[in-house]
Amino acid sequence: MASQDHNAGEEQEQNLERHQLIVFKLGQEEYGLHIDQIKEVVLTPHITRMPKTPFYIKGVANIRGNIIAIVDLEEKFGLKELSDKDINEARHYTLVVESETFKMGVLVEEVPNTLSVTSAEIDDSPNLMQDNEDGGDYISGIVKVKDRLIILIDIFQVMAEKEVSQVLQKEKVVA
Repeated sequence: MASQDHNAGEEQEQNLERHQLIVFKLGQEEYGLHIDQIKEVVLTPHITRMPKTPFYIKGVANIRGNIIAIVDLEEKFGLKELSDKDINEARHYTLVVESETFKMGVLVEEVPNTLSVTSAEIDDSPNLMQDNEDGGDYISGIVKVKDRLIILIDIFQVMAEKEVSQVLQKEKVVA
């Protein structure tokens, strides 16, 4: 009996573990990244188009002296197709994402917000319907907060995909 109480206490403690998220909109939906995946949020600088890159990689930009690839997740996820004119006018902010091997910018329209949630508010949802043909295993859960559903993305999984990885590696060589 004491063992059950101990296990229930541990489970409750895990559910109270807090997570800081950066929340932003793509299309009409809200998406979130763990705050430790974001280095900074900047106004989107001029983007220079690069030849022979996937359609959702908008090009490269100079952010604080670093040349980084700029990715439009809205296009990558098939949420909306925009013209170059729309991209330059609508995407006002860039989330700078950095790992040990990659650095890239993610275009967003609005200033992202921070949100603190508990583990209990995150549904891991491993059975979500995803098209894994492109390795799209980057949805790590759904955050349920009041009447909101926020799709939690593991941006490092997006960065690790073969086509993105090749471009980011090239940019690293150029930089």
